[in-house]
Amino acid sequence: SFHFIPIYIFFFFWFWFWFVFVVEKMLNESTVGFIYTCGVGNVFRGHRSFEVRAVLSEEKGVGVNLGRNGIGLSGVGLRGDSWSPSSWRGFPARQQPVYENGEELEEVEQRLRRMPGLVSLEEVDRLQSELADVCRGQAFLLQGGDCAESLTESAAGITDTIRALFKMAVVLLWGSFLPVVKVGRVGGQFAKPRSEDFENRGGVSLPSYRGEIINGPGFTLDERTPDPQRMLRAYNHSAGGTNLVRALSSGGFADLRNVKQWGLADWSGKTQGGQAYFETARKIEEAMKFMEACGIESSNPIFSSTTVYTSHEGLLLPYEEGLVRREDASGRYFASSGHLIWIGERTRQLDGAHVEFFRGLSNPIAVKVGPTMKPDELLTLCEVLNPSNIPGRLTLISRMGSSKIETGLPPLLRAVKREGREVVWVCDPMHGNTYKTPSGFKTRSWSAIMQEVRGFFDAHALEGTHAGGVHFEMTGREVTECVGGTNEITEDLLKERYESLCDPRLNFSQSLELAFEIAEILEGRRM
Repeated sequence: SFHFIPIYIFFFFWFWFWFVFVVEKMLNESTVGFIYTCGVGNVFRGHRSFEVRAVLSEEKGVGVNLGRNGIGLSGVGLRGDSWSPSSWRGFPARQQPVYENGEELEEVEQRLRRMPGLVSLEEVDRLQSELADVCRGQAFLLQGGDCAESLTESAAGITDTIRALFKMAVVLLWGSFLPVVKVGRVGGQFAKPRSEDFENRGGVSLPSYRGEIINGPGFTLDERTPDPQRMLRAYNHSAGGTNLVRALSSGGFADLRNVKQWGLADWSGKTQGGQAYFETARKIEEAMKFMEACGIESSNPIFSSTTVYTSHEGLLLPYEEGLVRREDASGRYFASSGHLIWIGERTRQLDGAHVEFFRGLSNPIAVKVGPTMKPDELLTLCEVLNPSNIPGRLTLISRMGSSKIETGLPPLLRAVKREGREVVWVCDPMHGNTYKTPSGFKTRSWSAIMQEVRGFFDAHALEGTHAGGVHFEMTGREVTECVGGTNEITEDLLKERYESLCDPRLNFSQSLELAFEIAEILEGRRM
Protein backbone atom coordinates (compact mmCIF):
# COMPACT_ATOMS: atom_id res chain seq x y z
CA SER A 1 0.00 0.00 0.00
CA PHE A 2 2.97 2.32 0.53
CA HIS A 3 3.47 2.33 -3.25
CA PHE A 4 0.23 4.35 -3.62
CA ILE A 5 1.30 7.18 -1.25
CA PRO A 6 2.97 9.26 -4.02
CA ILE A 7 -0.24 8.93 -6.06
CA TYR A 8 -2.32 10.10 -3.09
CA ILE A 9 0.00 13.06 -2.60
CA PHE A 10 -0.17 13.91 -6.32
CA PHE A 11 -3.97 13.89 -6.37
CA PHE A 12 -4.15 15.83 -3.07
CA PHE A 13 -2.04 18.69 -4.42
CA TRP A 14 -3.74 18.52 -7.82
CA PHE A 15 -7.16 18.87 -6.12
CA TRP A 16 -5.88 21.62 -3.81
CA PHE A 17 -4.48 23.65 -6.74
CA TRP A 18 -7.76 23.59 -8.63
CA PHE A 19 -9.78 24.29 -5.48
CA VAL A 20 -7.78 27.46 -4.76
CA PHE A 21 -7.97 28.44 -8.45
CA VAL A 22 -11.76 28.13 -8.41
CA VAL A 23 -12.00 30.05 -5.11
CA GLU A 24 -9.83 32.81 -6.52
CA LYS A 25 -11.84 33.15 -9.71
CA MET A 26 -15.38 32.46 -8.60
CA LEU A 27 -16.03 33.15 -4.94
CA ASN A 28 -17.07 36.63 -3.92
CA GLU A 29 -16.02 38.56 -0.83
CA SER A 30 -19.07 37.55 1.19
CA THR A 31 -18.44 33.84 0.63
CA VAL A 32 -14.78 34.05 1.60
CA GLY A 33 -15.67 36.21 4.59
CA PHE A 34 -18.17 33.54 5.68
CA ILE A 35 -15.50 30.85 5.37
CA TYR A 36 -13.15 32.94 7.46
CA THR A 37 -15.68 33.62 10.21
CA CYS A 38 -16.35 29.86 10.36
CA GLY A 39 -12.71 29.38 11.32
CA VAL A 40 -11.42 28.03 8.00
CA GLY A 41 -9.65 31.23 6.99
CA ASN A 42 -6.22 29.78 7.56
CA VAL A 43 -6.50 27.69 4.39
CA PHE A 44 -6.01 30.87 2.37
CA ARG A 45 -2.95 32.13 4.20
CA GLY A 46 0.15 32.17 2.10
CA HIS A 47 -1.62 31.96 -1.25
CA ARG A 48 -0.52 34.78 -3.53
CA SER A 49 -4.05 36.05 -4.21
CA PHE A 50 -5.37 36.40 -0.69
CA GLU A 51 -4.21 38.37 2.28
CA VAL A 52 -6.64 37.62 5.08
CA ARG A 53 -6.16 39.52 8.32
CA ALA A 54 -8.17 40.72 11.28
CA VAL A 55 -9.00 44.41 11.48
CA LEU A 56 -9.96 46.08 14.74
CA SER A 57 -13.02 48.28 14.81
CA GLU A 58 -14.48 50.16 17.75
CA GLU A 59 -17.95 49.71 16.30
CA LYS A 60 -17.83 46.24 14.81
CA GLY A 61 -15.26 44.38 16.90
CA VAL A 62 -13.19 42.24 14.54
CA GLY A 63 -13.84 42.41 10.82
CA VAL A 64 -12.29 40.82 7.78
CA ASN A 65 -10.00 42.58 5.34
CA LEU A 66 -9.35 40.68 2.12
CA GLY A 67 -6.38 42.16 0.34
CA ARG A 68 -7.43 41.34 -3.21
CA ASN A 69 -11.14 42.09 -3.61
CA GLY A 70 -11.95 42.43 0.03
CA ILE A 71 -13.51 44.81 2.45
CA GLY A 72 -12.26 46.39 5.61
CA LEU A 73 -12.13 49.47 7.78
CA SER A 74 -10.42 51.58 5.15
CA GLY A 75 -12.92 50.83 2.43
CA VAL A 76 -10.39 49.00 0.28
CA GLY A 77 -12.36 46.79 -2.01
CA LEU A 78 -14.76 46.51 -4.92
CA ARG A 79 -12.10 47.68 -7.41
CA GLY A 80 -10.06 44.52 -7.72
CA ASP A 81 -6.63 45.64 -6.52
CA SER A 82 -5.05 46.65 -3.23
CA TRP A 83 -5.03 50.33 -2.34
CA SER A 84 -2.04 52.61 -1.87
CA PRO A 85 -1.75 56.38 -1.43
CA SER A 86 -0.73 56.65 -5.09
CA SER A 87 -3.18 54.16 -6.65
CA TRP A 88 -5.41 57.09 -7.67
CA ARG A 89 -2.88 57.86 -10.42
CA GLY A 90 -4.29 54.97 -12.44
CA PHE A 91 -7.74 56.59 -12.63
CA PRO A 92 -9.13 59.66 -14.43
CA ALA A 93 -8.31 62.67 -12.24
CA ARG A 94 -10.68 65.58 -12.80
CA GLN A 95 -10.21 69.20 -11.75
CA GLN A 96 -6.41 68.89 -11.53
CA PRO A 97 -4.08 71.68 -12.74
CA VAL A 98 -1.46 71.18 -15.43
CA TYR A 99 2.00 72.01 -14.09
CA GLU A 100 4.66 73.06 -16.58
CA ASN A 101 7.61 71.68 -14.61
CA GLY A 102 7.11 68.01 -13.69
CA GLU A 103 10.45 67.77 -11.86
CA GLU A 104 9.57 70.71 -9.62
CA LEU A 105 6.19 69.14 -8.87
CA GLU A 106 7.83 65.86 -7.88
CA GLU A 107 10.30 67.70 -5.64
CA VAL A 108 7.44 69.47 -3.84
CA GLU A 109 5.61 66.17 -3.38
CA GLN A 110 8.74 64.64 -1.84
CA ARG A 111 9.09 67.58 0.56
CA LEU A 112 5.46 67.20 1.65
CA ARG A 113 6.09 63.54 2.45
CA ARG A 114 8.82 64.60 4.87
CA MET A 115 6.72 67.26 6.63
CA PRO A 116 4.99 66.59 9.97
CA GLY A 117 1.31 65.73 9.65
CA LEU A 118 -1.13 68.52 10.44
CA VAL A 119 -3.49 66.28 12.42
CA SER A 120 -3.04 63.00 14.29
CA LEU A 121 -4.78 59.67 13.84
CA GLU A 122 -6.03 59.93 17.44
CA GLU A 123 -7.82 63.20 16.60
CA VAL A 124 -9.22 61.68 13.41
CA ASP A 125 -10.61 58.69 15.32
CA ARG A 126 -12.12 60.98 17.95
CA LEU A 127 -13.99 62.92 15.27
CA GLN A 128 -15.29 59.71 13.72
CA SER A 129 -16.58 58.64 17.13
CA GLU A 130 -18.39 61.97 17.54
CA LEU A 131 -19.83 61.70 14.03
CA ALA A 132 -21.10 58.24 14.95
CA ASP A 133 -23.14 60.00 17.67
CA VAL A 134 -24.48 62.36 15.00
CA CYS A 135 -25.39 59.35 12.88
CA ARG A 136 -27.42 57.93 15.79
CA GLY A 137 -29.21 61.23 16.43
CA GLN A 138 -27.27 61.87 19.64
CA ALA A 139 -25.40 64.97 18.41
CA PHE A 140 -25.59 67.67 15.73
CA LEU A 141 -22.90 68.68 13.23
CA LEU A 142 -22.06 72.32 12.50
CA GLN A 143 -19.56 72.77 9.67
CA GLY A 144 -18.62 76.20 8.40
CA GLY A 145 -15.94 78.58 7.25
CA ASP A 146 -14.40 80.22 4.21
CA CYS A 147 -15.32 79.38 0.65
CA ALA A 148 -11.64 79.55 -0.27
CA GLU A 149 -8.93 80.38 2.23
CA SER A 150 -6.27 82.94 1.40
CA LEU A 151 -2.53 82.55 1.94
CA THR A 152 -2.57 86.13 3.24
CA GLU A 153 -5.37 85.56 5.79
CA SER A 154 -4.43 86.93 9.20
CA ALA A 155 -4.80 85.26 12.56
CA ALA A 156 -7.52 87.81 13.33
CA GLY A 157 -9.57 86.59 10.36
CA ILE A 158 -9.37 82.96 11.46
CA THR A 159 -10.22 83.99 15.03
CA ASP A 160 -13.30 85.87 13.82
CA THR A 161 -14.54 82.80 11.95
CA ILE A 162 -13.98 80.46 14.90
CA ARG A 163 -15.69 82.94 17.24
CA ALA A 164 -18.70 82.98 14.91
CA LEU A 165 -18.69 79.18 14.83
CA PHE A 166 -18.66 79.08 18.64
CA LYS A 167 -21.62 81.45 18.85
CA MET A 168 -23.63 79.47 16.33
CA ALA A 169 -22.82 76.25 18.22
CA VAL A 170 -24.04 77.73 21.50
CA VAL A 171 -27.34 78.72 19.90
CA LEU A 172 -27.78 75.25 18.36
CA LEU A 173 -26.80 73.56 21.63
CA TRP A 174 -29.38 75.55 23.54
CA GLY A 175 -32.09 74.84 20.97
CA SER A 176 -31.41 71.13 20.46
CA PHE A 177 -30.10 70.03 23.88
CA LEU A 178 -27.61 67.97 21.88
CA PRO A 179 -23.80 68.15 21.77
CA VAL A 180 -22.69 70.14 18.73
CA VAL A 181 -19.74 68.72 16.77
CA LYS A 182 -17.85 71.75 15.43
CA VAL A 183 -15.92 71.41 12.16
CA GLY A 184 -14.33 74.41 10.48
CA ARG A 185 -13.67 74.90 6.78
CA VAL A 186 -10.20 75.96 7.83
CA GLY A 187 -6.60 74.78 7.74
CA GLY A 188 -6.63 73.52 4.16
CA GLN A 189 -9.58 74.92 2.14
CA PHE A 190 -7.38 76.38 -0.58
CA ALA A 191 -8.40 74.50 -3.75
CA LYS A 192 -11.61 75.12 -5.69
CA PRO A 193 -13.20 73.21 -8.59
CA ARG A 194 -14.14 75.26 -11.62
CA SER A 195 -16.79 74.90 -14.32
CA GLU A 196 -14.36 76.00 -17.06
CA ASP A 197 -10.63 75.38 -17.46
CA PHE A 198 -10.09 78.89 -18.87
CA GLU A 199 -11.45 82.36 -18.14
CA ASN A 200 -11.92 84.88 -20.93
CA ARG A 201 -11.81 88.65 -20.46
CA GLY A 202 -11.72 91.11 -23.32
CA GLY A 203 -10.44 88.55 -25.77
CA VAL A 204 -7.72 87.30 -23.40
CA SER A 205 -7.90 83.65 -22.24
CA LEU A 206 -6.08 82.52 -19.10
CA PRO A 207 -6.30 79.44 -16.84
CA SER A 208 -9.19 79.70 -14.37
CA TYR A 209 -8.43 80.64 -10.79
CA ARG A 210 -8.43 77.34 -8.82
CA GLY A 211 -7.56 78.54 -5.32
CA GLU A 212 -4.34 79.90 -3.88
CA ILE A 213 -2.80 76.46 -3.42
CA ILE A 214 -2.69 76.27 -7.25
CA ASN A 215 -2.58 79.78 -8.75
CA GLY A 216 -3.42 83.40 -7.98
CA PRO A 217 -6.66 85.36 -8.43
CA GLY A 218 -5.09 88.19 -10.45
CA PHE A 219 -5.87 88.10 -14.17
CA THR A 220 -2.27 87.87 -15.44
CA LEU A 221 -0.37 84.99 -16.99
CA ASP A 222 2.08 84.93 -14.09
CA GLU A 223 -0.69 84.80 -11.47
CA ARG A 224 -2.78 82.19 -13.29
CA THR A 225 0.05 79.79 -14.13
CA PRO A 226 -0.16 76.80 -11.71
CA ASP A 227 2.83 76.82 -9.37
CA PRO A 228 3.65 73.70 -7.28
CA GLN A 229 5.54 75.83 -4.73
CA ARG A 230 2.17 77.16 -3.61
CA MET A 231 1.49 73.76 -2.03
CA LEU A 232 4.32 74.37 0.44
CA ARG A 233 2.97 77.82 1.26
CA ALA A 234 -0.51 76.32 1.77
CA TYR A 235 0.95 73.65 4.05
CA ASN A 236 2.70 76.27 6.22
CA HIS A 237 -0.42 78.43 6.41
CA SER A 238 -2.55 75.37 7.26
CA ALA A 239 -0.13 74.39 10.03
CA GLY A 240 -0.42 77.84 11.60
CA GLY A 241 -4.19 77.95 11.19
CA THR A 242 -4.69 74.46 12.63
CA ASN A 243 -2.57 75.28 15.67
CA LEU A 244 -4.45 78.54 16.19
CA VAL A 245 -7.77 76.65 16.12
CA ARG A 246 -6.42 74.22 18.74
CA ALA A 247 -5.28 77.11 20.93
CA LEU A 248 -8.61 78.92 20.68
CA SER A 249 -10.51 75.73 21.48
CA SER A 250 -8.56 74.70 24.56
CA GLY A 251 -7.03 77.93 25.85
CA GLY A 252 -10.11 79.48 27.46
CA PHE A 253 -11.44 81.28 24.37
CA ALA A 254 -14.35 78.81 24.24
CA ASP A 255 -15.16 79.14 27.95
CA LEU A 256 -18.94 79.29 28.33
CA ARG A 257 -18.46 81.76 31.16
CA ASN A 258 -17.35 84.22 28.45
CA VAL A 259 -20.32 83.62 26.22
CA LYS A 260 -21.44 87.25 26.56
CA GLN A 261 -17.97 88.61 25.90
CA TRP A 262 -17.27 86.87 22.57
CA GLY A 263 -16.99 90.20 20.79
CA LEU A 264 -20.70 90.76 21.19
CA ALA A 265 -21.07 94.08 23.00
CA ASP A 266 -20.50 96.30 19.97
CA TRP A 267 -23.48 94.99 18.04
CA SER A 268 -25.77 93.07 20.44
CA GLY A 269 -28.21 95.91 20.79
CA LYS A 270 -28.21 96.90 17.14
CA THR A 271 -29.71 93.84 15.46
CA GLN A 272 -32.53 91.43 16.16
CA GLY A 273 -30.09 88.51 15.94
CA GLY A 274 -27.72 90.15 18.39
CA GLN A 275 -30.47 90.76 20.92
CA ALA A 276 -31.67 87.16 20.62
CA TYR A 277 -28.11 85.91 21.11
CA PHE A 278 -27.66 88.09 24.19
CA GLU A 279 -30.86 86.65 25.67
CA THR A 280 -29.63 83.09 25.02
CA ALA A 281 -26.29 83.98 26.63
CA ARG A 282 -28.15 85.28 29.70
CA LYS A 283 -30.06 82.00 30.02
CA ILE A 284 -26.84 79.99 29.73
CA GLU A 285 -25.25 82.15 32.40
CA GLU A 286 -28.17 81.50 34.72
CA ALA A 287 -28.01 77.76 34.03
CA MET A 288 -24.30 77.71 34.91
CA LYS A 289 -24.95 79.58 38.15
CA PHE A 290 -27.60 76.98 39.00
CA MET A 291 -25.10 74.15 38.35
CA GLU A 292 -22.52 75.87 40.55
CA ALA A 293 -25.10 76.09 43.31
CA CYS A 294 -25.56 72.32 42.90
CA GLY A 295 -21.83 71.80 43.41
CA ILE A 296 -20.72 71.54 39.78
CA GLU A 297 -17.81 73.93 39.28
CA SER A 298 -18.01 76.09 36.15
CA SER A 299 -14.21 75.84 35.90
CA ASN A 300 -14.65 72.20 34.88
CA PRO A 301 -12.92 71.62 31.48
CA ILE A 302 -16.25 70.53 30.01
CA PHE A 303 -17.39 74.17 30.27
CA SER A 304 -14.07 75.93 29.61
CA SER A 305 -12.81 74.12 26.50
CA THR A 306 -14.08 72.41 23.41
CA THR A 307 -12.80 70.87 20.18
CA VAL A 308 -12.98 72.34 16.70
CA TYR A 309 -11.92 70.02 13.91
CA THR A 310 -10.55 71.07 10.53
CA SER A 311 -11.92 70.12 7.12
CA HIS A 312 -11.55 70.90 3.44
CA GLU A 313 -12.33 69.53 0.01
CA GLY A 314 -9.60 67.02 -0.84
CA LEU A 315 -9.37 68.27 -4.39
CA LEU A 316 -5.66 68.64 -5.20
CA LEU A 317 -4.54 65.02 -5.13
CA PRO A 318 -0.74 65.50 -5.31
CA TYR A 319 -0.96 67.62 -2.15
CA GLU A 320 -3.28 65.17 -0.39
CA GLU A 321 -1.10 62.17 -1.29
CA GLY A 322 1.97 63.98 -0.01
CA LEU A 323 0.34 64.33 3.42
CA VAL A 324 -0.94 60.76 3.77
CA ARG A 325 0.63 59.13 6.81
CA ARG A 326 0.72 55.50 7.97
CA GLU A 327 0.47 54.42 11.58
CA ASP A 328 3.00 51.68 12.13
CA ALA A 329 1.10 49.88 14.90
CA SER A 330 -2.09 49.30 12.91
CA GLY A 331 -0.90 49.81 9.34
CA ARG A 332 -3.74 52.30 8.80
CA TYR A 333 -3.34 55.18 6.36
CA PHE A 334 -4.90 58.57 7.03
CA ALA A 335 -4.90 62.02 5.46
CA SER A 336 -2.95 64.24 7.84
CA SER A 337 -3.99 67.36 5.90
CA GLY A 338 -7.21 67.67 7.94
CA HIS A 339 -9.53 65.78 10.23
CA LEU A 340 -12.33 65.46 7.68
CA ILE A 341 -11.96 65.82 3.92
CA TRP A 342 -14.69 65.61 1.32
CA ILE A 343 -15.24 64.75 -2.33
CA GLY A 344 -16.96 67.49 -4.31
CA GLU A 345 -19.94 67.29 -6.63
CA ARG A 346 -17.68 67.54 -9.69
CA THR A 347 -15.25 64.77 -8.67
CA ARG A 348 -17.46 62.04 -7.18
CA GLN A 349 -17.41 59.78 -10.27
CA LEU A 350 -17.27 56.09 -9.37
CA ASP A 351 -14.45 55.49 -11.84
CA GLY A 352 -12.56 58.62 -10.77
CA ALA A 353 -9.28 59.21 -8.98
CA HIS A 354 -10.87 60.98 -5.99
CA VAL A 355 -13.10 58.04 -5.03
CA GLU A 356 -10.09 55.75 -5.43
CA PHE A 357 -7.96 57.93 -3.16
CA PHE A 358 -10.59 58.47 -0.48
CA ARG A 359 -11.63 54.82 -0.14
CA GLY A 360 -8.34 53.83 1.46
CA LEU A 361 -8.19 56.53 4.13
CA SER A 362 -9.06 56.02 7.79
CA ASN A 363 -10.42 59.57 8.16
CA PRO A 364 -14.11 60.26 8.34
CA ILE A 365 -14.92 61.40 4.81
CA ALA A 366 -17.80 63.15 3.08
CA VAL A 367 -19.33 63.39 -0.38
CA LYS A 368 -21.32 66.29 -1.84
CA VAL A 369 -24.69 65.06 -3.15
CA GLY A 370 -26.35 67.24 -5.80
CA PRO A 371 -29.60 67.04 -7.78
CA THR A 372 -28.07 64.83 -10.49
CA MET A 373 -27.26 62.03 -8.04
CA LYS A 374 -29.23 58.82 -8.65
CA PRO A 375 -30.17 56.45 -5.80
CA ASP A 376 -28.25 53.50 -7.29
CA GLU A 377 -25.17 55.65 -7.82
CA LEU A 378 -25.32 56.88 -4.23
CA LEU A 379 -25.67 53.36 -2.85
CA THR A 380 -22.64 52.23 -4.84
CA LEU A 381 -20.65 55.16 -3.50
CA CYS A 382 -21.68 54.18 0.04
CA GLU A 383 -20.51 50.62 -0.59
CA VAL A 384 -17.17 51.68 -2.07
CA LEU A 385 -16.38 54.33 0.55
CA ASN A 386 -17.83 52.60 3.62
CA PRO A 387 -18.13 48.87 2.84
CA SER A 388 -18.08 47.90 6.52
CA ASN A 389 -20.97 50.33 7.14
CA ILE A 390 -19.28 51.95 10.12
CA PRO A 391 -21.28 54.81 11.72
CA GLY A 392 -19.43 58.12 11.48
CA ARG A 393 -17.22 57.03 8.59
CA LEU A 394 -19.29 58.60 5.78
CA THR A 395 -21.12 61.94 5.67
CA LEU A 396 -23.42 62.82 2.78
CA ILE A 397 -23.66 66.57 2.20
CA SER A 398 -26.84 67.44 0.34
CA ARG A 399 -26.57 70.49 -1.97
CA MET A 400 -29.76 70.50 -4.01
CA GLY A 401 -30.86 74.13 -4.26
CA SER A 402 -34.04 75.52 -2.72
CA SER A 403 -36.12 74.73 -5.80
CA LYS A 404 -34.99 71.09 -6.03
CA ILE A 405 -34.66 69.91 -2.42
CA GLU A 406 -38.30 68.80 -2.16
CA THR A 407 -38.08 66.40 -5.12
CA GLY A 408 -34.36 65.61 -5.19
CA LEU A 409 -33.61 64.56 -1.62
CA PRO A 410 -36.44 62.16 -0.56
CA PRO A 411 -35.62 59.38 -3.12
CA LEU A 412 -32.03 59.36 -1.87
CA LEU A 413 -33.11 59.26 1.78
CA ARG A 414 -35.43 56.34 1.04
CA ALA A 415 -32.75 54.36 -0.80
CA VAL A 416 -30.13 54.82 1.91
CA LYS A 417 -32.65 53.96 4.64
CA ARG A 418 -33.90 50.88 2.75
CA GLU A 419 -30.39 49.48 2.42
CA GLY A 420 -29.53 50.20 6.05
CA ARG A 421 -26.53 52.38 5.22
CA GLU A 422 -25.04 54.21 8.21
CA VAL A 423 -24.45 57.79 7.08
CA VAL A 424 -24.55 61.32 8.49
CA TRP A 425 -26.89 63.52 6.44
CA VAL A 426 -25.85 67.19 6.28
CA CYS A 427 -27.38 70.15 4.42
CA ASP A 428 -25.23 72.52 2.36
CA PRO A 429 -27.76 75.21 1.35
CA MET A 430 -25.14 77.43 -0.26
CA HIS A 431 -23.94 75.93 -3.54
CA GLY A 432 -27.32 75.23 -5.11
CA ASN A 433 -28.50 78.81 -4.59
CA THR A 434 -25.80 80.89 -6.29
CA TYR A 435 -26.71 83.40 -8.99
CA LYS A 436 -25.11 86.40 -10.69
CA THR A 437 -26.54 89.90 -10.42
CA PRO A 438 -26.87 92.26 -13.43
CA SER A 439 -23.82 94.11 -12.08
CA GLY A 440 -21.73 90.90 -12.25
CA PHE A 441 -21.55 89.92 -8.57
CA LYS A 442 -22.05 86.27 -7.61
CA THR A 443 -24.40 86.17 -4.66
CA ARG A 444 -26.85 84.05 -2.70
CA SER A 445 -30.15 84.92 -1.06
CA TRP A 446 -30.50 84.38 2.69
CA SER A 447 -34.17 83.49 2.12
CA ALA A 448 -33.32 80.80 -0.45
CA ILE A 449 -30.66 79.40 1.87
CA MET A 450 -33.14 79.18 4.73
CA GLN A 451 -35.77 77.68 2.42
CA GLU A 452 -33.40 74.84 1.53
CA VAL A 453 -32.58 74.25 5.20
CA ARG A 454 -36.28 73.94 6.01
CA GLY A 455 -36.77 71.63 3.03
CA PHE A 456 -33.92 69.46 4.31
CA PHE A 457 -35.50 69.05 7.76
CA ASP A 458 -38.96 68.52 6.26
CA ALA A 459 -37.70 65.76 3.96
CA HIS A 460 -36.10 63.90 6.86
CA ALA A 461 -39.24 64.25 8.97
CA LEU A 462 -41.30 62.85 6.09
CA GLU A 463 -38.98 59.88 5.49
CA GLY A 464 -38.31 59.09 9.15
CA THR A 465 -34.59 59.72 8.87
CA HIS A 466 -32.21 61.90 10.88
CA ALA A 467 -31.15 65.38 9.80
CA GLY A 468 -27.60 65.36 11.15
CA GLY A 469 -26.22 68.83 10.52
CA VAL A 470 -25.57 71.89 8.38
CA HIS A 471 -22.64 73.09 6.26
CA PHE A 472 -22.15 76.81 5.52
CA GLU A 473 -19.73 79.06 3.69
CA MET A 474 -19.44 81.90 6.19
CA THR A 475 -17.13 84.38 7.82
CA GLY A 476 -16.95 86.15 11.15
CA ARG A 477 -16.82 89.54 9.46
CA GLU A 478 -19.69 91.79 8.35
CA VAL A 479 -19.03 91.41 4.62
CA THR A 480 -21.67 92.13 1.98
CA GLU A 481 -21.68 89.05 -0.25
CA CYS A 482 -25.09 87.41 0.31
CA VAL A 483 -28.32 89.39 0.04
CA GLY A 484 -31.09 89.44 2.64
CA GLY A 485 -31.22 88.80 6.36
CA THR A 486 -32.37 91.20 9.04
CA ASN A 487 -29.72 93.71 7.95
CA GLU A 488 -31.47 93.74 4.56
CA ILE A 489 -28.39 93.64 2.34
CA THR A 490 -29.50 94.41 -1.21
CA GLU A 491 -27.78 93.77 -4.54
CA ASP A 492 -26.82 97.44 -4.65
CA LEU A 493 -24.91 97.04 -1.35
CA LEU A 494 -22.80 94.05 -2.46
CA LYS A 495 -19.99 96.31 -3.71
CA GLU A 496 -19.42 97.83 -0.25
CA ARG A 497 -17.57 94.84 1.31
CA TYR A 498 -17.37 92.03 -1.23
CA GLU A 499 -14.13 90.31 -0.14
CA SER A 500 -14.52 86.65 -1.15
CA LEU A 501 -11.89 85.16 -3.44
CA CYS A 502 -14.47 82.89 -5.01
CA ASP A 503 -18.06 82.33 -3.88
CA PRO A 504 -20.23 84.56 -1.64
CA ARG A 505 -20.28 83.86 2.10
CA LEU A 506 -22.77 84.57 4.84
CA ASN A 507 -21.58 87.35 7.11
CA PHE A 508 -21.57 87.14 10.88
CA SER A 509 -25.09 88.50 11.42
CA GLN A 510 -26.60 86.35 8.66
CA SER A 511 -24.89 83.23 10.06
CA LEU A 512 -26.13 83.86 13.58
CA GLU A 513 -29.63 84.53 12.31
CA LEU A 514 -29.59 81.18 10.50
CA ALA A 515 -28.41 79.47 13.69
CA PHE A 516 -31.43 80.83 15.59
CA GLU A 517 -33.81 79.67 12.84
CA ILE A 518 -32.28 76.17 12.89
CA ALA A 519 -32.33 76.08 16.69
CA GLU A 520 -36.06 76.81 16.55
CA ILE A 521 -36.54 73.87 14.16
CA LEU A 522 -34.48 71.58 16.41
CA GLU A 523 -36.39 72.70 19.48
CA GLY A 524 -39.66 71.89 17.73
CA ARG A 525 -38.38 68.40 16.79
CA ARG A 526 -37.49 67.52 20.38
CA MET A 527 -40.77 68.71 21.91
